[in-house]
Amino acid sequence: MTSPKTLLITGVSSGFGRALAEEALAAGHRVVGTVRGEPARLAFESLSPGAAIGRILDVTDFDAIDGVVADIEASAGAIDVLVNNAGYGHEGVMEESPLSEMRRQFDVNVFGAVAMIKAVLPFMRQRRRGHILNITSMGGHITMPGIAYYCGSKFALEGISEALGKEVQPLGIAVTAVAPGSFRTDWAGRSMTRPPRAIADYDAIFDPIRKAREEKSGHQLGDPRKAARAMLAAINADHPPAHLLLGSDALGLVRGKLAALREELTAWETVTKSTDGQSLSQGPLLQ
Repeated sequence: MTSPKTLLITGVSSGFGRALAEEALAAGHRVVGTVRGEPARLAFESLSPGAAIGRILDVTDFDAIDGVVADIEASAGAIDVLVNNAGYGHEGVMEESPLSEMRRQFDVNVFGAVAMIKAVLPFMRQRRRGHILNITSMGGHITMPGIAYYCGSKFALEGISEALGKEVQPLGIAVTAVAPGSFRTDWAGRSMTRPPRAIADYDAIFDPIRKAREEKSGHQLGDPRKAARAMLAAINADHPPAHLLLGSDALGLVRGKLAALREELTAWETVTKSTDGQSLSQGPLLQ
């Protein structure tokens, strides 16, 4: 076993957050988990008194985050690993989905994660060590009809994670974007928001996808506990990955997306290159 670490995991009441917290506690780590209310805090701390520490926090309460993180550092000790797990799914045709729901999706899935990172980074940077895991999705690499807002938020978090990793790697801090495929969590169940349907033109392309997702919920191939063990392996690695796909379905779909992209780049290569002009720069290009 590697040396015990202190993990701060957002959203430990269910899903990947709960599975990772339980596996980390079983491995001898300390886990500080954020929850939304007092009953959930008490339930979480009962998992392992002294090693499981609950904190009430809504990741969209941006004004509260810095204070909560500073209190954790002062009372529970140095945060070795931040796991941005809190999030939810929005399912709906984009034309039918209110803009307010997109803002809410990005507030939770993107801005909440970034606010947590910005609160933790000064401590990690001072210590010249730390690891940040952002739970994204295969929907941060591939897309499908009916989850445009969700995919947009996860594509954003993938890009932020990769760029951040390049900024903090010289400071001894690692960043890993973890992209799960279909797992047996509440994502497609109670954690999914679904606006009402209104435009019949989208029925043929969207209704079968919604029906299949609802029928598959709870029967997905992915096992959250095995996902948690994979994340712990990344946390314990000397050279953790910048991107970690979880699940054979994610691997197949992302590989297919990359192959299709490569084919399209080749098909349009002549047009792409036709936009070049004579460079006016006297030195090497910086972009």
